[in-house]
Amino acid sequence: MSSVEVLPSVLERQANQKEFALPIWEYLGIAASDRRIRNGRQMLRRHRDVLNRIEFAYGVEPGVITAIWGLETGYGEVRGEVPTLSALATLAFRGRRAPYFEDELIAALRLLQADDGAPEKLVGSWAGAIGHGQFMPSAVIGFAVDFDGDGRRDLCADDPTDALASIANYLHDHGWKKGQPWGFEVRLPGGFDYTLSGADQTRPSRDWAALGVIRADGGPIPDYGPGSILLPAGAGGVALLVLRNYRVITRYNRSQAYAIGVGHLSDRILGGPAFAGNWPATEPVLGQHEIGEAQNLLTCAGFDTEGVDGLRGPNTTRAVRAWQQANGAVPDGYISTDLLARLRADEANKSLDG
Repeated sequence: MSSVEVLPSVLERQANQKEFALPIWEYLGIAASDRRIRNGRQMLRRHRDVLNRIEFAYGVEPGVITAIWGLETGYGEVRGEVPTLSALATLAFRGRRAPYFEDELIAALRLLQADDGAPEKLVGSWAGAIGHGQFMPSAVIGFAVDFDGDGRRDLCADDPTDALASIANYLHDHGWKKGQPWGFEVRLPGGFDYTLSGADQTRPSRDWAALGVIRADGGPIPDYGPGSILLPAGAGGVALLVLRNYRVITRYNRSQAYAIGVGHLSDRILGGPAFAGNWPATEPVLGQHEIGEAQNLLTCAGFDTEGVDGLRGPNTTRAVRAWQQANGAVPDGYISTDLLARLRADEANKSLDG
């Protein structure tokens, strides 16, 4: 541990994660860029044989494995060069979710002990993730597999076979359902009750169909079982019906934007269309400071966001929806510039009345 040091750049990266800091439409423009789609199709062709064998072994389709690989490291091009022990020690000492990173630091030390490797050879992302699929050390211990049969579970080798199989093993272990999509774009009927939207509102697919929800292409919703309507940019943006496999992807990375990005990239790699709906791209973008301000104002108004972190999480979405219902606004759970302006005005009026 003598070479371990605090890395200020790691804390800066934690505070500005793209999947949390960017508006969803900008994030998806990066996650499913033309280049990433094109390279994904090329990699799918190049590794088709091994991906087919992985699918047979774990029941996870090549498209989603390739999409995770592409989103995590650009298909192995950018695996990271940050010293893993220093990154994890920094986050355990000063970062958010310090106990989590302390556990990951211990897991990284266990990896080194088991492999008898040198700490300086363990490098990866600023968050301590390693290899083609950016596994955290605990995930390496729990889910890495030796699929090429060379006696090593090597997620960092130039040959991505073990890493791709390990991604599939992770998804399989967390409940991936073969043959079912992650979700798809939908059109909502006029008069839709937006209080039914959100990842915490799950209904059978047939119930959504009965409410008048249809696919974006106008077709009926197949009976894929329980799903949730997501409005990642509010009522003025794209609407999605997400299914069980979406939730499995969130076990890989808990960000809503990431899970949508993986699913959409997978669809595009396989020849699917771009989203048909419009995003509110002309609306001014709220940064983490403004979202944090909205969280504070909501909590002060009696709609507890259960913390102020500047992130659009489920607790904040519930609080926003409750405020919207109480104030006659469309209850889509989305923090917009208009909503923040109303919260500021309410707070100013309260101060004057006081």
